[in-house]
Amino acid sequence: MAELLVGYARCSTEEQDLTAQRDALARLGVATERIYVDHGLTGTNRNRPGLREAMAACRAGDTLIVTKLDRLARSVRDAHDIADDLASREIKLNIGGSVHDPTDPMGKLLFNVLAMIAEFETDLIRSRTREGMKIAKAKGRLRGKQPKLSPKQEAHLYKLHIAGEHTMYELAELFSVGRSTVYRAIERAKLKSTKEDGA
Repeated sequence: MAELLVGYARCSTEEQDLTAQRDALARLGVATERIYVDHGLTGTNRNRPGLREAMAACRAGDTLIVTKLDRLARSVRDAHDIADDLASREIKLNIGGSVHDPTDPMGKLLFNVLAMIAEFETDLIRSRTREGMKIAKAKGRLRGKQPKLSPKQEAHLYKLHIAGEHTMYELAELFSVGRSTVYRAIERAKLKSTKEDGA
């Protein structure tokens, strides 16, 4: 039976596009119907239906193809599990044109080194993001989500609610906000009046 080339592509967010990965897989010889994808799933998410399907489509002697290792795994442990699965089923792995045979000791070593680099890059990105958020917070640029209504509007909304002449839906329409915003505004106003009464 002829060797099959099975492709896998993944992107972390719904906004990202898989076209570049699909094109690269096609250039590596993967037929369109043999490309499996996960859209909007991070590499750290172990529950990836597209990856499960791609792995299931591979048989002994076949090659699983990804454009980059971080599309397949984002941690050494994850990469190790995938490599063990591929090795036990005698499936080769092609990363951007470079073929690794997980049954071969050198192939396994290279695969693990690449996985360590991918995990290191992920940790660096996380670290930089946290650092950036700390700096922004210290400079007062990161204040979290701001309420949709001003304190004055919330006080007015609360008065109307207490009067009991409007439904929650009507209040939401009146202030051009969602009902969840109305509920939150009322809760905040209730807390405020309770504190003032207790003061």
